[in-house]
Amino acid sequence: MIVENKVWPAGNDGAPEYDGPSKTQRKNEAHALQALGIALVALNRERLAQVDLPESLRDAVLAAQKITAHEGRRRQMQFIGKLMRHIDPAPIQARLDEWNSVSAEQIARMHQIERWRDRLLAEPAALGELATSFPQADLQPLRTLIRNTLRERAQNKPPKNYRAMFQLLRDIITP
Repeated sequence: MIVENKVWPAGNDGAPEYDGPSKTQRKNEAHALQALGIALVALNRERLAQVDLPESLRDAVLAAQKITAHEGRRRQMQFIGKLMRHIDPAPIQARLDEWNSVSAEQIARMHQIERWRDRLLAEPAALGELATSFPQADLQPLRTLIRNTLRERAQNKPPKNYRAMFQLLRDIITP
């Protein structure tokens, strides 16, 4: 079959044979890699050091973090996307997903601790429920902090014991 003066290998039905991903698919993959590169650039140095990257990609990411000009940053991001095409992005994506899920778990745990703290201050029976839910908990320091927190609130003092109560509950609730 001849198309625009080019000869394409034809299949049995006369249509060109498939010889790889389409241009659209390749572009979508390139955009996905560039988005992964943007996520790498958004990381701080500590987290970036925990990701296993080739030296050239790490240098490009560090350079992109320093660039402030819009066009220069855009070109650097395209370069990072190009470098990403030569590596396996799955471990990098898995690491980023791990950090995002850990953050969601940590937020949920913090909310649980805050709910327990509010219940302990509002309901005297909540201390017994906490003891039932967490039998390893030492309740005496918690009783003292509850009493001191209520006294702080009544006297409009800074919430020193309120914060200490959160830390003690975090130690009790967090496995």
